[in-house]
Amino acid sequence: MIRLLPFATLVVTGAAWGATQPLAKIAVSEGYRHFGLIFWQTVLVGLLLGALTLLKGKRLPLHIPALRLYLFIAIVGTVVPGIASYQAAVHLPSGVLSILLSSVPMFALPIALALGTDRLSVARLTGLLLGLGGVALLVLPEASLPAGTEAVWIAIALIASACYALEGNMVAKWGTQGLDAVQVLTGASVLGAVLSLPLALASGQFIGPALPLGAPDKAVIASAVLHGFAYSAYVWLVGRAGAVFAAQVSYLVTLFGITWAMLFLSEAYTGWVWAALILMMAGMALVQPQRKPLVPDRASRQNAVG
Repeated sequence: MIRLLPFATLVVTGAAWGATQPLAKIAVSEGYRHFGLIFWQTVLVGLLLGALTLLKGKRLPLHIPALRLYLFIAIVGTVVPGIASYQAAVHLPSGVLSILLSSVPMFALPIALALGTDRLSVARLTGLLLGLGGVALLVLPEASLPAGTEAVWIAIALIASACYALEGNMVAKWGTQGLDAVQVLTGASVLGAVLSLPLALASGQFIGPALPLGAPDKAVIASAVLHGFAYSAYVWLVGRAGAVFAAQVSYLVTLFGITWAMLFLSEAYTGWVWAALILMMAGMALVQPQRKPLVPDRASRQNAVG
């Protein structure tokens, strides 16, 4: 039974993270927009993981190197991709957003090559081409997206993937200043809240708490709870079964994201979308790096809802 625990944890973690994409769709369904959602997302995740940090008997370091790291993760791993993801979620099906998440390793490889931390091979070049083919199948055929959907939102959604790829590479190269992954994301969430609050207020997107809670409010809360749980489980899994095993959660996040969207949002997809999924998953398998940073990429993380 104990030997099956890592496999069960992998599946549950993938299912939890996969649910955050449909929840993002619900969160934007009644007019809530990115800055307001990012603020509450970061507040809730910061509280959850901050409490976990305290329960582990640790503190949140506030020295300059740590603050620089928090700021980088907050901007590149939360605020910018959150803007892109929530904007795209207004216009794209949740399942398509989940498929696009699998492009993170394909963005990560060119960045790693530029940083000199990885090498190109025939297999990985093939993976890049397959990923590009998957995106093309979502953009080019007229029947691939719902009628009236502009393909530009695919490009907007891919901004988030590029950000997560950059985040993972930078952390892999320069480390986390001796902090564990939960401390890093806690600090980043706190700074993310500080950054997004004035933006939410200035843009008129601030979401004032009010009862009774509507479906978008519940979606934000549920997504934050799922993210806090899944992120902690991921970190445990890295320590228990290794980073390579834990990295397989990326596939499950995409597959569960599509499944939950079909079950709870009644989404249906054309053959072009299913073909794109196959190409993207194959590309991800070929491009997947051998070493994984402790701060997982967006294909795993989701940054709460977006």
